[in-house]
Amino acid sequence: MRPRLLYAGALIASGGWLAGCDEALSTLAGPTPELQPTFSSIQQLVFEATDSTGRAACTSCHTDQGRMPSAGLNLRHETAYAALVGARSGQRSDLMRVAPGDPGNSYLVHKLEGHSQMTGQRMPRTGGPYLTEGQVMIIRRWIERGAPND
Repeated sequence: MRPRLLYAGALIASGGWLAGCDEALSTLAGPTPELQPTFSSIQQLVFEATDSTGRAACTSCHTDQGRMPSAGLNLRHETAYAALVGARSGQRSDLMRVAPGDPGNSYLVHKLEGHSQMTGQRMPRTGGPYLTEGQVMIIRRWIERGAPND
């Protein structure tokens, strides 16, 4: 377990160096090599698409198409940005789903990483496959940039 912690620490430390260079982040995207730290890219390649690992699209559960969206979060392209950015989490009202400029206090990041302070299960709650560390790092970078609607 200790080597995994060292690897995770090294990856996080390198993330600080890479955060200034979006091109370098895209090489970490693994199953979504085109993923960029922009809302439109995350929407298209993470929220609305299954990737090559078999990870289900977020909109498999977080949609209002024929159902109530899981946790009240609708990630369809028409509503996703407003439902995420600056919106309070229904599970942790002390946190925003996405706190612009602050990925560490963004509940979306907590749910994707399986943070110990989250309520419920890590996403996707099917038990995986989960987003890779590189994919999450790109989402973190978008939030660090202020979570623009780009």
